[in-house]
Amino acid sequence: MTQQANAEALKLHYTIICEDVRLEVGQKLSLIGVFYALQVPQLPINVLKLVILNHWSGAGQYLSEVRILTPDRTQPVAVSQPSAFEIPMGGYADNVTLFVNVTFPVAGDYVVQALINSTLFAEQPLTVMDVNQPPAVSSETIQ
Repeated sequence: MTQQANAEALKLHYTIICEDVRLEVGQKLSLIGVFYALQVPQLPINVLKLVILNHWSGAGQYLSEVRILTPDRTQPVAVSQPSAFEIPMGGYADNVTLFVNVTFPVAGDYVVQALINSTLFAEQPLTVMDVNQPPAVSSETIQ
């Protein structure tokens, strides 16, 4: 099976963003501080530890990267080093990416990207909001 065919059979089941991941007895993962949005007291904010967990199925060997982009997609906030992982036939793999000292300069919907073999595979939003600022009202919400 070619690398191209392997990438086509690859499936990303979920991406979880949390504060920490621990490997427990029996190869179980314990997730700590799971969130889908960051509610912070002020901006910019420096997050000491941020973990991205991707759960894959398929078969083959891959090179994974994770990037977090600013809401306007022009600047990377965090970029991981490429890491190799392998999925056995009929199996799955969890890819854990740890970032330290990530600074989010403004409120908005940041973009968490999963890349496979240096090609964009999936994206997920990560909303960062200042709890002391009222949410922006868009013209779509006004009727």
